[in-house]
Amino acid sequence: MTKLTFRDASVEDAEVVRAIYAPYVLNTAVTFEYDVPSVEEFQKRIADTRVHFPYILALSDGVVCGYAYAHRLHERKAFDPSVEISIYLEQSCREKGFGSQLYNELEKRLRTAGFASAYALVAATERPHDSYLTDASIRFHTKMGFEIAGRLSHCANKFNLWYDLVYMQKHFIEFPKDC
Repeated sequence: MTKLTFRDASVEDAEVVRAIYAPYVLNTAVTFEYDVPSVEEFQKRIADTRVHFPYILALSDGVVCGYAYAHRLHERKAFDPSVEISIYLEQSCREKGFGSQLYNELEKRLRTAGFASAYALVAATERPHDSYLTDASIRFHTKMGFEIAGRLSHCANKFNLWYDLVYMQKHFIEFPKDC
């Protein structure tokens, strides 16, 4: 397996990040965005995220093959110990173990920063055959130690199909039994 290298994303990386993300927007229900954000929007997203959270690029032989980042789970102050995470790979880099390496780097940085929990909000469907969505993301997050915490049924519509949103969680600390 190829060992990836990692670096922090900067606003100069917005174009490559956008190129990785675009197929997920246009061809899948992995993200519920309808339109690919502009390079300027990605510059803003990267800059805003980097103020408090990691935004990481994964490189294979010096070429960006994916990215991952964390951001606020919710705007209320009490949610500060928790983050929502996202991870995207360039299409040709999938199924090579790159996602696991990238996620492990993100988790290492989140633990070092003192976060208590990470949450992944994952698109899901109950349809056995869906042209726009598989269960790959749920399987990936489960493999990385996440557990399903809840499911919002039929909460999103993309490609004229209804999708669910599965909340997956992973705790980095042990919580007291009485909380």
